[in-house]
Amino acid sequence: MTERRIPISTPSGEFTVWTRTVGENPRCRLLLLHGGPGATHEYFEGLGEALAAAGIEVIYYDQLGSFMSDQPEDDSLWDLERFIDEVEQVRVALGLDRDDFFLYGHSWGGLLGIEYALRHGEHLKGLVVSNMMSSIPEYNRYARDVIMPTIDQEALARIQELEATGDFAHPDYEALLMEHHYVWRVLRAPAEQWPEPVVRSFAHLNAQVYVPMQGPSELGASGALVEWDRFDDLAQISVPTLVIGAEHDTMDPEHMQAMAEQIPDGRHLHCPDGAHMAMWDDPEHYLSGLLAFLMDVAGSEDVAGPASR
Repeated sequence: MTERRIPISTPSGEFTVWTRTVGENPRCRLLLLHGGPGATHEYFEGLGEALAAAGIEVIYYDQLGSFMSDQPEDDSLWDLERFIDEVEQVRVALGLDRDDFFLYGHSWGGLLGIEYALRHGEHLKGLVVSNMMSSIPEYNRYARDVIMPTIDQEALARIQELEATGDFAHPDYEALLMEHHYVWRVLRAPAEQWPEPVVRSFAHLNAQVYVPMQGPSELGASGALVEWDRFDDLAQISVPTLVIGAEHDTMDPEHMQAMAEQIPDGRHLHCPDGAHMAMWDDPEHYLSGLLAFLMDVAGSEDVAGPASR
């Protein structure tokens, strides 16, 4: 296990981001892009341990503004183009390239992974886009037309009332979302049973990054990413790509299947029992499907369980 702080050049100056590498495999090195923006690597801990045990080299990474990395108070840094450049700087510093470099992005990290692949795909061996649609307008439509009608309508009315007045700090807001949305669409378990790394990651989320880019609402996006749409550009992704969706996700599982069909070497993994954090609430389907993809692209001789290594 190796921890490393990587210097990052930005228009606002020099900062550092935190990484930790577990496992060792010169043919299959997986850089994890967490969600948010502004969340942390922590909710990947269980997944990373399982992947490392199966022979994958796993690189945890907190993006700039997130928990273990520098957290500058400069809103100009929370920009999609700058985050893409940050990932490229991390790649170069870690010596990753097309012979070994798998990029995995979950939620916002999936959006970032798509953008990276469209700009720097020549450096990738494979891409994983987990629980992320390729269109924020379509995500908002799905939230409005599919998810909101399934929420208790009195609770939804109260949530929307608080959103309309900007009272996101009101205790009713998080309580109602947890009871009527999070435990059904984010991680399908009672809140008191959520895994400790997930709770810890939520507690460390940096709202100063999250709100400008995603917006304050948990029932759709309204921030700087609100018009982002790359569905028609997916055909330009030239590397093997696994798109992971889940039946109970905040994201449309049919859209994620269509994404895989758009990508020339796209594959689709559906988690029938999972929600947005399917790595936790449907680990059987999630982990086996992810490992199968990595073994196929890297070569099964390069990714094998501990017993055969």
